[in-house]
Amino acid sequence: MKTLTSGEIAQYCDVNLRTVIRWLESGKLKGFKLPGRGNNRVLVSDFIEFLERHEMPIPEALKPEASPLILIVDDEMPVAKSIQRVARRAGFDTLIATGGFQAGMMLSQHAPRIMTLDLSMPGMDGYSVIEYTREQESQKGLKIIVISALDDSSLQRAMDLGADASLTKPFSNHDLTQLFEQFMQN
Repeated sequence: MKTLTSGEIAQYCDVNLRTVIRWLESGKLKGFKLPGRGNNRVLVSDFIEFLERHEMPIPEALKPEASPLILIVDDEMPVAKSIQRVARRAGFDTLIATGGFQAGMMLSQHAPRIMTLDLSMPGMDGYSVIEYTREQESQKGLKIIVISALDDSSLQRAMDLGADASLTKPFSNHDLTQLFEQFMQN
């Protein structure tokens, strides 16, 4: 378990070392003394809890790294779950949207790195989702993988609108995993 010294905490909080020692002595900040010289140490998790409790910002260096997020957009839940299993096995977090409108909401709330997209959905179809997404400045870095059972000309239309890759249903788990890994590196 990673620990921090009183001095490191003082630097993170931009306070005097004596202030950190007072937090420790008063029990506001949970810590322990090393045997021998008695230097203080604080578990990173305890320091983060202290910061949250006192509504102080968590330093970027201490924020836990989240797994990259993939948004799966498909109105057929068995297909969406299949894509989700492939993504999770490859180490990615996932969200599922069953329609275009829901996908738009999730894109703005969660900022995924990749979106898999079915073209044939009721209401807002996949083409409309691509057009909408490519118009959003905040989504410029989003990679779109179309996964559809439609013909080659339909897949080409999706690519022309701004999709980054396409796979036909039924898709190969291996090919999908390779695309995920390729797009996460870019």
